[in-house]
Amino acid sequence: MGSKVISSAKEFYTFLRSLQDGESSNPSTYEEDIQMIKMNGDKIPVLNMYCGNQPVFICEKAAPKISEPNGQQITETSNCTDDDDDDDADADADAAANELQTELGPQPLTVVKARQLLSFYTLSQNSNVSAVDNKPALHPLWVRCDMSDPAGTTWLGAETVNVGNKVSGVKLYCVTCKGLTVDKQSLITLDDLKQEHKKRHHPSSMVIKCSARFNLFGSTVVENTTIESQSSVTVDFKWGHVERILETPPLSSTATLNIKVASGDMRSPLFEMYRELEFLQTLADGLRTGETEWMEPLESTSAVNLTKAFLEELQDTAKILQDRAAKPAETTKPETETPIFNSILERGDLDFVEQLWVRMRKSVTSYQDIGDCLKLVTEALRYGDIKPWIHRDSSSSLSKLILQSYHQQIDHVSLTGVTPVHMLLEMGLDKMRKDYINYLIGKELTTLNHLCYYLNTEVDLQEQVIRLRKLHHLLEIILTCSTFLGLPYDRLFHLTQSCLQHYKTYPYDEEHEFKLQIKPALIGHFYQKEQPALWGVEVSSGHGPREVRTSLQLSDTPMVDHVIFETDYPNETVNGDSEEPAFFSTMVCCSLVNIA
Repeated sequence: MGSKVISSAKEFYTFLRSLQDGESSNPSTYEEDIQMIKMNGDKIPVLNMYCGNQPVFICEKAAPKISEPNGQQITETSNCTDDDDDDDADADADAAANELQTELGPQPLTVVKARQLLSFYTLSQNSNVSAVDNKPALHPLWVRCDMSDPAGTTWLGAETVNVGNKVSGVKLYCVTCKGLTVDKQSLITLDDLKQEHKKRHHPSSMVIKCSARFNLFGSTVVENTTIESQSSVTVDFKWGHVERILETPPLSSTATLNIKVASGDMRSPLFEMYRELEFLQTLADGLRTGETEWMEPLESTSAVNLTKAFLEELQDTAKILQDRAAKPAETTKPETETPIFNSILERGDLDFVEQLWVRMRKSVTSYQDIGDCLKLVTEALRYGDIKPWIHRDSSSSLSKLILQSYHQQIDHVSLTGVTPVHMLLEMGLDKMRKDYINYLIGKELTTLNHLCYYLNTEVDLQEQVIRLRKLHHLLEIILTCSTFLGLPYDRLFHLTQSCLQHYKTYPYDEEHEFKLQIKPALIGHFYQKEQPALWGVEVSSGHGPREVRTSLQLSDTPMVDHVIFETDYPNETVNGDSEEPAFFSTMVCCSLVNIA
């Protein structure tokens, strides 16, 4: 019996070693119904607390084989002798299995089977069993469990403890969960948690750390109806001295905002600007792909008629135009913009090209519209019917034609093909860049030197649009924090610099969470009377790799996704309008096994 166990441990070690040394992150099958996946631990909430972003093995039940109506499994090959057909059948079977796994979600193993695999892992670390010397330690192993034991075990984990290149021990983890409860009396007390740690480790001293997360901005629940939002702002608190479970974070704790903002939220002060950016993106996509999906026009008057009326206004009111140039703050604001948008980004110094862009982006519905409008403008310039003013730093092709018109020398422009779209895209880029500069520099959040990357017109138009989207996303983040959270200038300045630096290196990503350290007092009115989305306490002892921890996490959503918890609450997040807060409980215990 003992030799069989040792043989199984060796085979398991060889399997894990092969998976670790390989580059593939696809699931690998162990035995018939178990699959192993190599991934970073931060992908799974429970593991993130202990593994961070280091690689781990995730062990779970493999997707069941799918059977055809006649009972034949789709993983079996057909009767054809063609090798290509066999390969196609295998590929189809793998695809079907992966699709089923996605539909079912991750599946757990029995607790008994999980313990067996962890015993193989632990036993294999003994140099007398496997050839582990002079080889990198195995990644931690975590096995999904089905809560079939009285404790309600949902995960079992194992991690090697190393001294130099030698494995000196293995940490064994046990994650147990309890379903939703509103009864605070049923929760483990802080003293009980300390006693649990003492019972396992007999420490001479212990360290207690506490953490909590609150939702400040995002999806909201109104009269049992959830208003979804792709944007979210949460705050993480950490503090040391804790006296009771679910204690409110003290003002002495450290607080970090996690900011994830998606453009296009109708609640955003930048929503109108977002629609303008979307039209700009439509033009850029049309140039790139040759196909354009035109947006619904915001004006009932056609683009050509709007342009004609604009040119006639300039011809008939030359004196008024001069007055506007002398007093740009008195420029009439478009009536269609919302007041909050006007108060934040509306400029009073729109030049001729920018005003033309505003009219065209709200009315054009075809390439023909763009060409006809620009033809009217170039002819008016050529015949001297208008002498419009433009900003000195304007860089669009139309601006250059206007400068030439001052000297009665205008280059011929063939308004065919994609040239009109190219010209209109330049006009929009020029105008929107000035909008963003006007706000950021006006609020003293940055300087022109820090914006050089975003204002560079030497790169191609597609790259200019990408950088403009980054600048817009930055502004969405800043305005969310200033408008909805009321953060002070110094925090907004720091956040602006952080975002500008990030987007110089990384691609546009609305899923990225920006971090910002703040003082808890700045947001006290947001969280002190609210219930946390996540509250945790951790008791630890030991040092370095031999540190052991016992922790409790209370959350308004389950921290485990492979088991179903019974609940009477209709919503996945339960603390929306509930008078009594309800929490899922997750406890993690650790044991240290020494290896001679």
